[in-house]
Formats: sequence, C-alpha cells, structure tokens
Amino acid sequence: MSVRRTPVLLVVFLFVAAAVLEFALSAQAPVPPGKAAPAAAPRTVTARLTTPQAEWGHDLGDDRFLVNYQQLTAYWKKLAAESPRLRLVDIGKTSEGRTMLMGIITSPANHQKLDRYKTISSRLANAEGLTDDAARALAREGKAVVWIDGGLHATETLGAQQLVEHVWQMVSRTDDETLRFLDDVIQLCVLVNPDGMDLVSDWYMKQGNMAIPVLYNKYAGHDDNRDFYMSALAESTNINRVMYREWYPQVMYNHHQTGPQGTVMFAPPFRDPFNYYQHPYAIAGIDVVGAMMMERFLTEGKPGVTQRRGAPYSTWFNGGIRTTAHFHNMIGILTETIGSPDPIAIPFVPGRQLPDSNMWWPIKPQKEWHMRQSVEYSMTANRAILDYASRYRERVLYNIYRMGKDEIQWGSEDHWTFTPHEMARVQDGLVAAGTITASEIPGAASTMTAGRGGRGGGGGFGGGRGGGRGDHPLYTALTSADLRDPRGFIIPSDQPDFGTATRFVNALIKTGIVVERATSPFTVAGKSYPANSYVVKTAQAFRPHVLDMFEPQDHPDDIPYPGGAPTPPYDSTGYTLAFQMGVRFDRILEGFAGPFERVKEAARVPPGRITTSTAPAGYFFSHQANDSFIVLNRLLKAGEEVSWLENGPLGRGTFYVAAKASTRANIEKGASELGVGFQAAATAPAGQAARLRAPRIALFDTYGNNNMPSGWTRLVLENFEFPYDRVFPPDIDRGGLRAKYDVIVFNGAGLQVGGGGRGGGRGAAPAGDAPAAAGDAPGASGGRGVTPPAIPEEFARRQGQVSARTLEQVAAFVKEGGTLVAIGAAAMGAVQQFGLPAANHLVENGTGLSREKYYVPGAVLRVTVDETHPLAHGLDNELDVFFDNDPVFKLAPDAAAKGVRRIAWFADGKPLRSGWAWGQNYLADGTGIIEARVEKGSVFAIAPEILFRSQPHGAYKLFFNGLYLSVAPELLRGELRGEPGNR
Repeated sequence: MSVRRTPVLLVVFLFVAAAVLEFALSAQAPVPPGKAAPAAAPRTVTARLTTPQAEWGHDLGDDRFLVNYQQLTAYWKKLAAESPRLRLVDIGKTSEGRTMLMGIITSPANHQKLDRYKTISSRLANAEGLTDDAARALAREGKAVVWIDGGLHATETLGAQQLVEHVWQMVSRTDDETLRFLDDVIQLCVLVNPDGMDLVSDWYMKQGNMAIPVLYNKYAGHDDNRDFYMSALAESTNINRVMYREWYPQVMYNHHQTGPQGTVMFAPPFRDPFNYYQHPYAIAGIDVVGAMMMERFLTEGKPGVTQRRGAPYSTWFNGGIRTTAHFHNMIGILTETIGSPDPIAIPFVPGRQLPDSNMWWPIKPQKEWHMRQSVEYSMTANRAILDYASRYRERVLYNIYRMGKDEIQWGSEDHWTFTPHEMARVQDGLVAAGTITASEIPGAASTMTAGRGGRGGGGGFGGGRGGGRGDHPLYTALTSADLRDPRGFIIPSDQPDFGTATRFVNALIKTGIVVERATSPFTVAGKSYPANSYVVKTAQAFRPHVLDMFEPQDHPDDIPYPGGAPTPPYDSTGYTLAFQMGVRFDRILEGFAGPFERVKEAARVPPGRITTSTAPAGYFFSHQANDSFIVLNRLLKAGEEVSWLENGPLGRGTFYVAAKASTRANIEKGASELGVGFQAAATAPAGQAARLRAPRIALFDTYGNNNMPSGWTRLVLENFEFPYDRVFPPDIDRGGLRAKYDVIVFNGAGLQVGGGGRGGGRGAAPAGDAPAAAGDAPGASGGRGVTPPAIPEEFARRQGQVSARTLEQVAAFVKEGGTLVAIGAAAMGAVQQFGLPAANHLVENGTGLSREKYYVPGAVLRVTVDETHPLAHGLDNELDVFFDNDPVFKLAPDAAAKGVRRIAWFADGKPLRSGWAWGQNYLADGTGIIEARVEKGSVFAIAPEILFRSQPHGAYKLFFNGLYLSVAPELLRGELRGEPGNR
C-alpha cells in the first residue's frame, strides 16, 4: 500500500535547500536598485559566422523589425553550415504545409554521439528494465536535454525573435559558461508555430500593426496551446512526438508574452493548485528552476520579474505545451514577458511597487521600453535554465528516471490519490453515519456540506497522498479498497463507436503512453472481453497522464475567503478526455494480465464486417459511430442513394444505402479504412425514412484573430469530410442565403449586434491597431512609420460587424426553410433573436446568479438526452458534455405548443463529472439543448460546447445530425413515408 510520499518530498526539500545555498554562496553580490549591472564577460565571435547584422542589417529585437519564418529558416541553415554546434532536423509539416525545423545545439563532440545520448534520455524517462545503479551509470554518461521554444502565440512576437537570438548566441559565444552549457546539455530549439510567424511578421512589416486578418494557427489561433493531450493539430502532433516518443527532455521552456501590467516578466514558481496526479518532484523541480532564474535576474540587475500569485498561471490544467510536460515527469517552465517591435511603456501600478514573495524587486515605471530589452531578459532566463541543467546534469537525468520508477511502482500496487471533494464526500458519510463527529476531523469546518456550494470544497484538507493518523476513521475510509487508483483500464472492442475509442487511444500514443491490444478474447475480474480490445496499464512512467485522461479531475474550491467569489482558474478545471470522447471503459483495481501486445505506432480500428445476402437490395449501417458520417459523406459524393431511417435493425437513425453496381466497392472501402460494418438487406426497408443529399453548409466566421470556435469547427468539418463555405457578416448582409445554403452554423459568436469585426489575438502589441502616427520613426522594410498598403481584397471583403441587417437575413433564411445550428454562447443569441419561449434558468428571485453562488469554469457535466429526437439519434440517454459557464434555458409552460422541444437537460443538481462546478445545484432541471420550429425552418440551440477544441467526440453526433436534418426536415415534422429507395 502506498499513500504518502515523504521520502521523495524530503529529497525535494534537501535539493531545493542545497540549490538555494549553493547559489547564495556562488552568486555575485546583488545589484542595488538604481545601479547598473556589471558588464557581461566579453564574448568572442568566430569570424566566419554570419551575424544577424550581416544577414538583415538589424539585431534581433531592434525597434520596428521582425524576422519571419522564411528568414529564420534560411538563417538557421546558414548557421548550421557554418557551425559544428548546430544541426537541423525536420520534425514534420505544419497545418499549412511548412516544414517545422528543430535546431539541436550542443558541442561538436556531443553531436558525434547524439544517437547514444538520445537513447539514454529515452531509457531514463521510460524507466523500464533499469536498476538504480544502471540508471545512475546512464545519468553519468548522458547529457541533459532541454527544450527551448518560441512563437507559439504568433502575435506574441518576442518569443520567436528571442529564439533566433538564442540560437545565434549559442553557436557564436565562446565564454566559459557557454562552453559548459554546450558540453553538458543538448538543446532542442523549436519555432513552434511557423505559419503564424510568417503571417504576423509579414503583416507587421507591411501594415505596421498586429491586426492580422485570420487566426495565427490555421484552425486554433490562441488555442494552439491547448491541444497537447489531444494532438488534433499537425504542430502539436509533431512536438509531442519529439518530446514524448523521441527525445524526452528533462526540462522544457515555453516562451510567452505579455507580462502582467507594471512588470517585465512572469516566471515560475506557479500558484496553486497543482494537479493531484502529477509527481510531486515535477512540481517541486519547477520551484528549483524558478529560484535559479530569479537569482540570475537579481544578480544581473534585471528587476520587475513577478512569480506565484503575480499572475494567474497554475499547473492544474493538462493540454498546454508546458503543462502536458508536467504529466510526463518533466519540469515545464512558462514565462510571460512584455515586448513589442514598437516601443512601449511600463506603467505605474501601485500594487506592483511593493516587494513581497510574488516580486522581490519591483521595476520603476518606464516611459519607453524596447523589445531588445525584453530579448535580454529572455536570454537571462534561457541561460538560467541551461545553468540548472548543466550544474545538475546527472541529478536531472537521474530524477526523471526516479519519477518514472515511482510511477511504475505506484501503478503496480495499491495506491490512493486523495482529492478534496472526494475526501469531503467520505467525511460527510462518516459524520452522517455517526462514525465520527466533525470536531474530531482537523480542518473539517471548511469541508463540511454547509460550507460548500453544490459540489463542496476540499477546504483545509486540500489534496495529496494522505494525512492524519493511520488509524483515524477518516484515513481508514479514504484508503478503502474501492477507492484505490486503478491498475489499468480496458476499452472493449465491441462498443458501438470503436472508431472514436481508437482515436482516443491514438491521442494517448501520440503523447508517449503505452497502449496494448488484445490478440484474442480474455477475462479480467470475471468479465469477458473480445479480441482487439485496448488495454492501458498504469504501471508506466507517464502514469500521471494516463490517470488524467481517464479519471475525473477534482478541482478544489479556490475561494479567497468565505463568501468570496471563486478565483478564476488558468484554464479548464475538468477535461477528462475519455469522458469527452464518449469512450466506454472499465477501471481495473487489481493487477491483471492477458494476451496483450503493444501498439507500436498508430492504432487502427479492425475492418468492419459486411454481411452478405443473395442480390441484396441495400445495406444498413449504424448511426452510433461517428465515422459513419464520413462513410455517409463519401457515399453521397459518389452518387449513392442513402436514407436515414427513423428506426431500423441497427437502432434509431439506422442508415440505409440502396444497392447499385458501384455500392459494394464503396462500402468495402468504408469498412476497410474506417471499421464501419454493413448489414445486407434482402429487401428495401418499409419503415419511415428520409432520403438524404449532401447539405449545403455555411459556417459563420469573422475577420481577425478572435474566432477560435469557428476555427475548430472547420477542423471538425474537414476531418469528417463535410464540404462547407465560410460566411462573414458582409456575405450574410447581401441576402439570398436560402438559395445557397441549407444550414448555417454559429459557434460561439455572431448572433448579437456588434459581433464580428476586426479583433486581435492575446498578447498583441499595445496600440497595434492604431494607424501610424506622422511623428513615428521610419520603420524597417515598410514597418511602422510608413503608410500601410491596402488590406488584400481576400481579407478586406470579410471586414464588418454583425448588424441588425445581418440578423434580419439570418431570420429570413430560417423562415424560408433553412436550419440554424447555434452552439455555446450563440445558443442564447438564437433564443433571443427568434423570441423563443425560453429564458435564463440561472436566476434567483428574478436576478441572475452571481459568481459567489454559481461558477462552472470549464468542466465536464452530464446531461440527460431524449434519444428519440432525431438530433440525438445514435446517442444514449445520458451524455457527457463540455460546459464553460454556458447558457442554461428555462422553457416556458407553452414552449411545446409553440414548436419548441427539449432535447437535453440536467436531470438533477449533481451533473458534475470532472472539474469544478460551484453551485451546481442551480443547474437542476435546466435545459441545455432545444429544437424550435420557426415557420418553415428549424433552430437548434445547443448550449454545451459540443465541438470544444475538437475534443468532445462523444457529442459530435448532435452536430452532424443537425447538419443532415437541414436536408431531412421530415424527420422533425412527422412527414415520413416508407420505401426510401423508391422516393
């Protein structure tokens, strides 16, 4: 049995203490405020290396100058040819087809043994088949591996520019410290959003601003840093392969912009909470590195670096490039630094002028701050991290092994993970049963039911791996056998949507998780499973990530004081991917074995079975598999005749394709590639059905870098092979929509006056949208200070905001027989614009609920579904949905009489499945999805975010059904006839 981790935490404490003491003894004297820092040691530049000045006539960080990715690529190739320290590797293509380059920087001698060091890093990270002595020997032989990136959020231009400067310094400097870094460390330097760097740099150098016309990642925009457990994007897939399947860096550093107001930079340590599944040293190690970064800033005379609660960043969320690293036993570092190619100011913020543990040395207000200054801060941060990896090379290598070994052990024995609300639930049960009184539980006053809103809070207990006396009744109850962490998970191959389960498994494999497949039927814990079922055991080094993808997140009640409003989290609080994707799996609490083989590369769903019949009239296929819609789209594109049955041999919504000469070959392709099965029909079905055609789809979008939901919707549509057009406010304003489209999709934005317009991304330079002032200094290569050219026509035609005319045209489209699918915030917009008999459910005494009473900041909730409604065909009567303070409806008593039907709702006041839902009791009986008939057309108002970041595959059928119901309205109107093949 294992609960507490005292030995590991003691080692962590001693390491932190030793590191701080060593730096206190070895560092130069701190520079007093207001004094200049000592000059840096001179550096020698090898004459044959091309300097940035020689390449561009500029240094990196010069005012009004940005390098684009094409320039970066050419320059790195030149440096790689000139320097034996740099080798370039192609790590894959971007969403737009550019080549992603990784620069590997180390000493020439290390380059000669690069494959060996890569193998050592892999063996230590995976911790399989090693003794401690063997691991120590590998650590002595190996080199620390450090990942340094930039440019993920492309309008945060500092990250990309500092990376180019960093590579230049690493190949050119010859001081003792740099040479030590090169000897001890292998650096992986990656510009992580090449498409965005070209877009933003080119736009700025031509237009003089950051008001780019499109998302800086083709599909995700700013959300490109939320995809690292899903790997839906080409870029994150490439990055994850390098980090978790090839190189396994012990430390990774992700640069961002911009720092909090009144500061220069946010740097670790991060604020609480951290995620309970993470290894404690992965988090404590961040504090060590943060201390070394802060020490270097202070001794180099660089004030204005804040930490901890100086910014909202925590380590709870999985899915960011540095946060996914935490679940892989890696020390993930994030900084947010001010900077802009246009000079900016650092304002006076009174609260930032008082030093405390969140900022040891405040910076005075600055009237003018240049990007080059921010580049220098970035160089200090980079070098601090390299110094850590170099000084403690063997320890860094051994520690990742030790964490992996711990996780393998914990996955092989009885182990418990304590979380706040689960602890409170057990505690409440003991008190209710009279086993114990609240006064006998330390900290109980803040964890009892009366102090909680809906779900409740962990209060004084928090989370972790145990506490209190070993014989305490609460401790005994918390360590009961049924509360153990799973030893593994089994995903049966006979579930209705095994294709989606396979997509889930591939997301795990892309992040380095060991997945096995059963080669024959087997039995575990008395239950039989078929061949091809997937098995994911927790006895593996990256166990934290496994648990985080299968198990609920139990976020603590982060409330600053009793009665206060909850503190907003950094990102989602609940996101369990298996729940979001609707994967059916079993938690296995005992060790188990079977006829399993490891899935080495991408898993493939077994071919679907096609039953035979003499001269079949056609074939049925299931509505329950998401991939059936790819099959459906392909069949219609190939000219096949497909119908949607109200009911059929494969359940509600069964699809039927009539047999023609071409049909057999088309369905064989679907069965082989997608695993969709087909059942031959001797005669055409006589039941009620609707003949289908490809829907003409319009997706609402906006000019600028803001509409990420629309971007993710494009990715979903393309992945499932739905043709579509993007429409912008001016397109809608021109009218004539019904003649061109069957369905219009609004995801998040657009159904309110003022929606759309320009907008810029997070981290865009201050005043980036402002026109160039007459007095500005001349810009380089057409930058700020020159009259910008006209915006290209392909983008200019998209400009404009949603107006009253826009909404009038949308209403006319629906009334003339079109279908509107409104998702997330747009769902409430649809209700309001069409005057539907539904109101806000989240009110009390006629007033909307305050955050003190109700707050659901990104969580997985369960809704009850009317699976008889065609929008819900293919679903069960319960569904897990992603929900982020989305609308909740209260239907009027006469809603049904007015053509409004409830499709999904919250059956009770405890819908939380994963995350944090403060005041969730207010959700009881609230409606999440409705269908409304508006004259000849239909409106589907879907409040939960069913396409969120392309993750909730379990809810996709609601979207796909809505699209196809636009060409099969008779399914909604009771106008069906029989014999679909004859109509």
